[in-house]
Amino acid sequence: MLPHVWNLRSRRAFRQLAAAFADGCNCAGFRLIHFSVQGNHIHLIVEAADADQLARGLQGLAVRIARRLNQMMGRTGKVFADRYHAHILRSPAEVASAVAYVLGNFVVHALRRGDPVSATALDPYSSAFATRTGPPLVARPETWLLRIGWRRGGATRQSAELDQVLLESRPDKLAA
Repeated sequence: MLPHVWNLRSRRAFRQLAAAFADGCNCAGFRLIHFSVQGNHIHLIVEAADADQLARGLQGLAVRIARRLNQMMGRTGKVFADRYHAHILRSPAEVASAVAYVLGNFVVHALRRGDPVSATALDPYSSAFATRTGPPLVARPETWLLRIGWRRGGATRQSAELDQVLLESRPDKLAA
């Protein structure tokens, strides 16, 4: 994010991000599966039918986010400092590692700031947090790797706990 963009981990900024996620989580060959919002950046795990759908889906999501954040801040113009970084996940171990990284990333950032945090705490600004109200913020995964395969990817204690939380808390909050 550009320096003028407010802290994304504030409640008012996250409301805008959540609305953008809800609007763009499942659009024509692009699905937002997991996210983690940090103070000045966002981690996403997405599925896309091909490279074009990935580019279009991320561009659409970026436009939704920028419009909402700009409206909140009373500004216009660019919000994102640079393009996205894409890495294709090809194996169950790689997907398991990526899911654990994205959903546990706030712990790393909290520890860097010197804030006390439990390694097993759920981030309220991520797709792992059990939300009982409002529209779904993520889509149901369609690929084998994100539906089933990641659980076979050499689960660590943390990814096993995340798996259990996701299975228990999210089925009713996933977009079909």
